[in-house]
Amino acid sequence: MNLKVCEKGHTYYKSSDCTSCPTCDKKNKPKSGFLSKLSSPARNALVHNGIDTLQKLSKYTEKEILKIHGIGPASLPIMRTFLEEEGLSFKE
Repeated sequence: MNLKVCEKGHTYYKSSDCTSCPTCDKKNKPKSGFLSKLSSPARNALVHNGIDTLQKLSKYTEKEILKIHGIGPASLPIMRTFLEEEGLSFKE
């Protein structure tokens, strides 16, 4: 494990090269919407790639989303449910 310091001065340990600060992630977590139901790595990965609405998410296939670093298969059912609730789906 490596001791890291984020740009806001929070210290944390990570075994990987991931620069996601757990303290900042908690403070930045949305209170509602599909992003609030995802893990921090998945949420950060989507936002970093400009995918912050269900409409934007629906422009991607599930395979394309899974290729984004930080998103795993456990996130797909959550995203799929939110898309379906809005009458949307992943691109075929």
